[in-house]
Amino acid sequence: MLMIEDKTKEKIKNTKKLKSKVYEYAEAIIIAILIAVVVRTFIVQAYKIPSRSMLPTLLVGDHLLVNKFIYGVKVPFLRNTIIPVTNPQRGDIVVFIYPNDRSKDFIKRVIGVSGDKIEIKNKIIFINGKQYSDAYGIYNDNITYPASMQPRDNYGPVTVPNGSLFVMGDNRDESLDSRFWGFVDLKDVEGKAFIIYFSLNYEEKNLRWQRLGNILR
Repeated sequence: MLMIEDKTKEKIKNTKKLKSKVYEYAEAIIIAILIAVVVRTFIVQAYKIPSRSMLPTLLVGDHLLVNKFIYGVKVPFLRNTIIPVTNPQRGDIVVFIYPNDRSKDFIKRVIGVSGDKIEIKNKIIFINGKQYSDAYGIYNDNITYPASMQPRDNYGPVTVPNGSLFVMGDNRDESLDSRFWGFVDLKDVEGKAFIIYFSLNYEEKNLRWQRLGNILR
């Protein structure tokens, strides 16, 4: 009889230990998930480049990290900033919600901020009446379209509204950007791209080692 009681007690003890371990693992997993959600929502998020619009700065297959905290902490879904930090500056590479399809994220370079007057004349950008030092833009198409045909090469002048940005891809002749669909609302800016952590050439199926760890400018 005593032996049966001892076995029962031992079984109960082992069951309690097992439950305790399960609770520990479950707690650790839940905490890890919560930390990952907080980091992804408010601090940093990974993105992959699917198009040529930011060549040569970003290549198709580049994987990069975006600093989401730098432009302030936003309330998810409502997009209201509750902890302001700073606003995007001219030259920043930003990820934002595409205005024409809010299920997509776009990445472009900030060309104009609130109050800037933007004009493009034969592919030359003017900001507030002065020629913009376009250090990152490339132009591969020898054709220059008049404004009556399309806004790619001749555009404006327009003034960037308050709380908005004018953005363009570095690959100026192959970028769907503010010239075609308008301004980006500051509320829709997800963050600033700052480093390439991985890069894969999908066509040649090889890793671009020289791009790993590149700081974006």
